[in-house]
Amino acid sequence: MKKNIEFKNLAEAAAKAAGTLLRKNLSKKHSISYKGRKNLVTEMDKESEALIISCIRDKYPEHSILSEESGLFDKPRSRYKWIIDPLDGTTNYAHGFNFFAVSIALMKENKIIAGAVYGPMRNELYSAARGCGAHLNKKRIQVSKVNAIGESLLSTGFPYKLGKAMRKNIGYFVSFMMKAQAIRRPGSASLDLCYVAAGRFDGFWEMELHPWDTAAGVLIVEEAGGTVTDFKGNAFNPFMRQVVASNSKIHSQMLHVLRRKD
Repeated sequence: MKKNIEFKNLAEAAAKAAGTLLRKNLSKKHSISYKGRKNLVTEMDKESEALIISCIRDKYPEHSILSEESGLFDKPRSRYKWIIDPLDGTTNYAHGFNFFAVSIALMKENKIIAGAVYGPMRNELYSAARGCGAHLNKKRIQVSKVNAIGESLLSTGFPYKLGKAMRKNIGYFVSFMMKAQAIRRPGSASLDLCYVAAGRFDGFWEMELHPWDTAAGVLIVEEAGGTVTDFKGNAFNPFMRQVVASNSKIHSQMLHVLRRKD
């Protein structure tokens, strides 16, 4: 457990350093390229990523790294893999909309053991080490106590690709609108998950995600007392493409909505 805390401390430091870099450069003109019709990347994604990877390699050069922009730097003999999103919410960032974050997690074999998500514009650092609870700026956080979906505030996100997944999530969105008190779509999955952990959202669902979107946030939700599964209620791992996170109390109600729309 002590080692997990050491890993968490490194994730916190690297996330905060990268987030500070992003905040300082938010207002400047950015170089934008596209990985798909709607999936853009800026030069700051790459600069943030390079900073984080440097921090990790300085301390743990023997560890593997999986990062959104650079892919996998594999160390076959290592049991450890860092999973990095250097800028979660790139579209927001490119438009000067200040809901974005840096997400860093560490997986040991098949289990996430430490993670941090930093939202630089609110100076909010969410973090967790497995078995040690979840924290926001060093203060313990817990999920909400709302027990009825009709009283809940939910969040979601939509896939970049137009097509079946997009249409399907529009259907989920409409169904949840009829059940929940309200729904938000802020545009950063890692922060959405952390908002569930902090009790600001009562639940979150999304499709077509990647490990760097969810790895840190999922651990933070679980350590805050929440539940995270796929749409069928199976135990979640970061390599699943769909996620449902909640305060635990409304989880079965959320799954019921998702199953009815399948």
